[in-house]
Formats: sequence, structure tokens, C-alpha cells
Amino acid sequence: MPGVFELKRKNKYRDYMTRFTLVLAALLFATGCINRATATLSPGADLSKLKTFYVVHQPRDTRGIHILIRDRLTKEGLTATAGPEASRPSNSVDSVITYVDRWMWDITLYLLELTVTLRDATNSFPIALGNSYHTSLTRKSPEEMVDEVMSNIFNAGKQTTARAVP
Repeated sequence: MPGVFELKRKNKYRDYMTRFTLVLAALLFATGCINRATATLSPGADLSKLKTFYVVHQPRDTRGIHILIRDRLTKEGLTATAGPEASRPSNSVDSVITYVDRWMWDITLYLLELTVTLRDATNSFPIALGNSYHTSLTRKSPEEMVDEVMSNIFNAGKQTTARAVP
């Protein structure tokens, strides 16, 4: 027959294991729901001066992300073209846009992360950077990801311009 101390020790161990299991399950569930959408601008960047853009097509992109970015810009009334790096216009654009798209497989292929960089057309210096990251449970379509990134970049630009003007 087990002693009193042995039963307390077993119950205490069971309580710790139950708590540990619950915390672990909560952490595993929460990692499936992670999403992030950010935008940062270089100090002194004024996006309101940018009117013409060239979106550089990444050679490994077979899903047309560059077209989605171009279409999003033209929907806002801006002038945008897209194509390979080699045919990039030299002086006829205000900004060159590059992007990195990361795809993930989870029953279907989905866009996990999209990072868009607006660069100065003369020296390729990054003016603004936007990022959208959505895991499987919060996934968005490529169109929604592009819209989220571009909206965040231009909204950050409007806030910066609004603060700069007294």
C-alpha cells in the first residue's frame, strides 16, 4: 500500500505534466496563427514625390507577383511598368521596386511572406520596405498580400509626410 507522501508526489507530477501539456498545446496552436504586416521608411523619405515605378520581375517568380504589384500601383493612379532587370528604364522612373516572395506547402501552396522594397531609381538606395507574413491559418491570397504590403508602405509615407509638415 503506497504511503501518503508517495500519492502526493504522484499527484504533483500529474499536475505539472497537465500544465506543461496545456502550455505546449497553446504554444503550438498559436504558432499557426502568426501574422505580421510592417512598413518602414528611410529617414527623410517622401513617397508623395514618387509617381512612376518600375517593378523588377524576379527570374524565379512564376506566379506573376510583379504584375500584381504593378496593377496595385496603377489602381492608385500611379504610372507603373514591370519587366526583367535587364530592360529596366534608366532615367524615366522615380522608383524601382524589388520583391522577395516565399511560398510554403500546407495541403496547398500559399504565399507565406512577401517583402517589397522601393528603391531610388538613380542609386538603388532603399527608400521604403514593406513586409507581410501570414502562416497557414491566417493565409491570404497573393493579391491580398500585395495590397497589404503596398497599403502599409504608402500609409507609412503619408504619416511621415503629415508629421513633417507643421
